[in-house]
Amino acid sequence: MAQQVKNRIQSREEEVKLLQPEVEAISHSADKAVKNSEETFNELISLVEQESSDVKQQIRSQQKAEVSRVNELLEKLEQEISELRRKDAELERLSHSEDHIQFLLSCPSLSILSDSLELPSINIRPLRYFEDVTVAVSEVRDKLEDVLKEERIKISQRVTDVDVLLPQTEPRTRGQFLRYLHEITLDAKTANTRLLLSEGHKKATVTLEDQVDSSGPERFPEFYQVMNRESLTGRCYWEVEMCGLQVSVAIAYKNISRTGDGKLPWFLD
Repeated sequence: MAQQVKNRIQSREEEVKLLQPEVEAISHSADKAVKNSEETFNELISLVEQESSDVKQQIRSQQKAEVSRVNELLEKLEQEISELRRKDAELERLSHSEDHIQFLLSCPSLSILSDSLELPSINIRPLRYFEDVTVAVSEVRDKLEDVLKEERIKISQRVTDVDVLLPQTEPRTRGQFLRYLHEITLDAKTANTRLLLSEGHKKATVTLEDQVDSSGPERFPEFYQVMNRESLTGRCYWEVEMCGLQVSVAIAYKNISRTGDGKLPWFLD
């Protein structure tokens, strides 16, 4: 018995010697990862700020050019209006004159009109001139948001994959599975037109009427199906609540065919 205790002590002391350096190694690696991540995100922020500055400068430059063109046209129009009014007033005065000789002498010069300005097609869109720019920038924001969410899951998986200790047993309880929990957000662009998404795109409800007008290339046109926005990598766990007759859950590639028999590659139900 005493020998067993000594052997256990020796074994544990060896394990302590193995683990003690790992504490410093983990901290050093984590500090390095934080520093590198911060530098990378700062670079991304700088890129976004530079793009923002470039777009702002381009908008202001275009604004200046368009305002200059409009002001130049306004000036020419006002000059022409002034000239026409002057001639109109002179003609009105001569029409009441009894000096017929003066009338005959002045009439030819007044009757000759200078060539009228050839006006460009004026596209009046109050408060909407740069609206398309706003739409384009919003689309860029949405795409960046999608990419960041998708990549954030991958980064999170890499972080949770760090495990210094020996592999643990396979999860069996809900609490153990929750370690691999992934939040799922439904992708509105893929939802069948009769699926109503709610609760932050985490709930889908079948309806009797179309919820959207168009069917885009990513949308399921035939079956009541919708994909999630996030990519799933590594070990993943999620929970689904259902009510009604039937709900099917499946794993599929992002580019899965949107038409056909409605069967997805790997059904889980």
